Amino acid sequence: MTVHVMLVDDHPVVRAGVRAVVEAHPDLRVVAEAADGAEALRILEAAAGPVDVVLMDLQMGEGMDGVSATRAVRERRPDVQVLILTTFDTEADILAAVDAGAAGYLLKDAPSEEIARAVRQAAAGQKALAPQVAATLMGRMAGGADVLSAREIELLELIARGATNKAAAKELFISEATVKTHLVHVFQKLGVDNRTRAVDEARRRRIIR
Repeated sequence: MTVHVMLVDDHPVVRAGVRAVVEAHPDLRVVAEAADGAEALRILEAAAGPVDVVLMDLQMGEGMDGVSATRAVRERRPDVQVLILTTFDTEADILAAVDAGAAGYLLKDAPSEEIARAVRQAAAGQKALAPQVAATLMGRMAGGADVLSAREIELLELIARGATNKAAAKELFISEATVKTHLVHVFQKLGVDNRTRAVDEARRRRIIR
């Protein structure tokens, strides 16, 4: 059975490289390419032929990012599976992709056979995770009380981008008091005493970019 694949990445050279990797396997065929999420959605909506799996980058310049695109694809075309193929391996990125409905998460330096196997698994409705990504998720499950929640990671990402407590509260649709409570828990879990050190420690642990 042939698996029909769409490539979504803002770099043409990267798409060409991934196409070569995918099409080195006779049962895999690239049927479409897009430079960002919005273009991918337009192509999917107009596609005359089948698309089984989308290989999706996470960060695509000014265009729709991979997480937003993954969520939209899964909502509009639940028959299409999405595999993330990216250079980012932080907890924040992995959790966001899984939450958006990605069937798998691979890194761009993965061997050709690993990428091909993941595409086949996704097409068959199975999960496909790079070993280090699986290890990160397993680590979260076994981490106990010191593991940051998804909401705490979201808050840390906003703080890393310079958001004030008020701005973060507005972005997350929570009160400033709740933001302060989350920060207290973040500081305790990371063993720090201020926002700057929290961001530095989260980056050191590869929780956020």
